Formats: sequence, C-alpha cells, structure tokens
Amino acid sequence: MEFDLENPFTSLEEEQLNQQHQSDTILDLFVSESDHMPSQNFTNCLEMVDFYVSFRQEAVSLILQAEFSCNIEPFIPYLAVTYLDRFISRQKIQLGKPWILKLLAISCFSLAAKMKNTHFSLSEFQREERFIFDAQTIHRMELLILDALNWRMRSITPFSFLCFFISLFKLKDPPLTQALKNRAVELIFRAHNEIKLLEFKPSIIAASALLLSSHELFPLQFTCFKASISSCEYVNKEGLLKCFDTMQEMVEMEVFDSMSSSSRTPVSVLDYKCSKSSVSDTTISTTTTATVMMPPERRDIKRRKTNGFCSENRFQLSRTQQC
Repeated sequence: MEFDLENPFTSLEEEQLNQQHQSDTILDLFVSESDHMPSQNFTNCLEMVDFYVSFRQEAVSLILQAEFSCNIEPFIPYLAVTYLDRFISRQKIQLGKPWILKLLAISCFSLAAKMKNTHFSLSEFQREERFIFDAQTIHRMELLILDALNWRMRSITPFSFLCFFISLFKLKDPPLTQALKNRAVELIFRAHNEIKLLEFKPSIIAASALLLSSHELFPLQFTCFKASISSCEYVNKEGLLKCFDTMQEMVEMEVFDSMSSSSRTPVSVLDYKCSKSSVSDTTISTTTTATVMMPPERRDIKRRKTNGFCSENRFQLSRTQQC
C-alpha cells in the first residue's frame, strides 16, 4: 500500500470508505504529531551548535538534488528529510567522517522511496559523489534509521492537516480552494529548508502556510480565515503567531534576494524546486509584483498589521507503525 502524506494512517481509498471515522482520525493526528518531530533537545541544540546546522544543510541539499537527478516527485525528498531530522535528533553523529552524511542522506531517501512504492537508481543518486555505497551497506543503514525511529515511518507532516484546516474556511469555489492549497503546499516545501521552523508542530506549519497563502491570494477574507483557525481547539495561538511570522520572514527574504539579483536564475536546488511549483505563474507573479512594487513605508505598515493577526489571543514495510 502506497503511503499518502495527506492520509498517514490509511491509504486514500480506505479514507474515502471510512468518512464516518474522519473526526477520530483528525484527533489522532493532533495527538500523535509530536511523536513524528525531531526531539526538543535537538531543536534547541541547533541554535547553539553550528555543526548540526551545517550537517543538516548539506544532507538536505543532497536529498533535494536527488529529486532532479532521479526525476522523483517532491514528496519523496520531503519525507526523506523528515526521517533525517528525526534520526539525527536521536542519534549521535560522529565528527570527521563525511561519508556518514552521504550514507545517511541516501538511506533516508531510499526509505522514503520505498514508502511511496517508487523505484530509483542508486547509481544516479551517487553519480557525482566521491563515496559510492553498495546496496547491502545502504540496507544496514536503513535498519539503523528504522530502529532509531521505532519503525514509525508513516510520518505525520503538515500535508496531513491541510484538508482539515481548509474545511474550516468553508470555501465554495473549487478553483479558489485548489489555488489556496497549491500555494500552501509550495510554502510547506520551502519551509522544510528553514531551520527556524523545525521547532513547530506539523499542524502549526500547515495552519501558518494556509494563513499566509490566504493573506496573499484573498486578503479580504484573511480576517475570516484567521478567526476560523484561531478558534480551533487543537491550535496553540502563541505558536501559530510565531510560526506565521517566521514563515512570512522566510518569504520576504526570498523576495529581497530576488530583487537584489539583476537576472534571477535557479542558483540552488531549492530555488529550482520552487520554480516548478504547481501554483499558476499568474498567481505567483501577481503576488510577487504586489510585494515588490509596494513602497517601503506601506510594506512596513502592511507587515505590522499582518504580524498582529493573532494578537487578541496572543519501504512498504511489514513492521511499520502507524503512529
């Protein structure tokens, strides 16, 4: 059964056949999501130890590069990075052995591909690498990862909460709903490379991505969307505010970087990946132009208003566990 990131406990077909249990499934997602995050000690450590920051950045870069060298759908590298974060937050990494980073990256990618029933070429993944690992070595590393993660490979990610939060908005126009979801998906992909967002629960990242998307695409309805998510009993309002601000800063920095470059080209894997987003070119260009052309004074006013939006409440595997 192929693992669906939007329905981590069941396949999409089973979910459609069991709509009466949907409320229980949502509750299970909120209760279990912390078990699928990096440990709290690790997120604190990232702020103090440069080694872990550089180690993660290089490993994530290798995983994202594989998306293009192996022509793989973006959900596979996303899932691989979740395994990477959870593993290095629970397992000590030996210094001075760069081959460990390469082996860990390819093993996380291999596990994610197996969960999605997707074949990829090990030779393509390692085509430009100095260290070449055989299948047996990778398999042994996979077992170490599985053991460290307690075989919880059906990761609960922000994608698992998108449909639930969108349902709170009660949108009646399917194209608008899809545009909102597409933009949120793009933001979630980008957020996976932002270390500051590792501390937030998947549900908070999903809610923040949808709010930021609604602010960009449907600003007149933003207040209503904000009220809908803020009233959700499962959402920590303070965490939502902090995550929203961090995600907004991430987007603003990307806009600033694009303005500072006279001829913007995909200078990194992440840039190239985002340029392939399913969001329409019209939506992206309209949003970017509105932000870029706005005078600095108005941008400051707009940001102050937005930042206060919540201030009032200021391997297909036989042993894989579901949660």
